[in-house]
Amino acid sequence: MYILAWICGLGLLTFVFSDLLDKQHNPNSEPESVRIDNKTEVRLKQNRAGHYITTGTINNVAVEFLVDTGATDVAIPAHMQGKLGLTVTGSGLAQTANGVVRVARTELRSVSIGDIVVNNVRANLNPGMTGEQILLGMSVLKQLEFTQREDWLILRTL
Repeated sequence: MYILAWICGLGLLTFVFSDLLDKQHNPNSEPESVRIDNKTEVRLKQNRAGHYITTGTINNVAVEFLVDTGATDVAIPAHMQGKLGLTVTGSGLAQTANGVVRVARTELRSVSIGDIVVNNVRANLNPGMTGEQILLGMSVLKQLEFTQREDWLILRTL
């Protein structure tokens, strides 16, 4: 009986702490939208590492974004091409934190965070990126107004 109680207790602790760790990594897993003066606004909370990570969609497929003002375009790990239904429209070179890399160019029908939707967005498929996280670059952000206040990033439609 004691063993069963310990197993249940450890299982419960694992569940609780796993949820806490997920929220520390991505505190914006369900970004909320607000309408202010005919504009849509989404507020993103900074995570413990100082990054703005949020859940959103590309072509109506749920993804995780890392906001990156240093990225010219949205950068997607190349292995996610099929999952997102993307077609290659060309290729080119991209300057990344790891140096110059050859990428495939593509266009995203839609990118959304909360109720903010941006259509026809330039992106690249980067074979050097691993994992599932997508860099939300300036090809989206330049179509929005964004402001940082304390540990919040405020995205607003123009």
